Amino acid sequence: MADLTGLSNLVAGDVLEPSAGALIVDYEAAAAVTKGQAVYLSADGKVSPATSAQNCIGIATKDAAVGAMCPVIVRGRVKVTVGGAVGRGQAVYGGDASARVLALGDQAVNEGGTNTYTVYYSRQFAFAEQAATAAGDLISILVVK
Repeated sequence: MADLTGLSNLVAGDVLEPSAGALIVDYEAAAAVTKGQAVYLSADGKVSPATSAQNCIGIATKDAAVGAMCPVIVRGRVKVTVGGAVGRGQAVYGGDASARVLALGDQAVNEGGTNTYTVYYSRQFAFAEQAATAAGDLISILVVK
């Protein structure tokens, strides 16, 4: 695990430059949430960790037990743990079995043929600010959901 942010005093889920326009919204935790996990709306007004590919809304900035309020950064810069290699500037989504962020790859499109395809516009919720090479690396992302 490498901390690629240069901010070793911060942990996953810490907001970078909170006074620079970060938007943090409180949601009720529908399941236990750990600070730094990618979360999605699992019900109206409720979030759960994204332990599989989900349409995430942001990153939990604090731990939350079921039924407690969970602050989620939905816009701004935050430190996260990745689930694999991610390119600098690449779109990311959540998540893997540990609710870590993953690189969102481009999808090939055959516009001249009869093939069908799915484009996951809602899965993208942030961009990587550093490149990561392995699962467990720490980077900062810009959440733009």
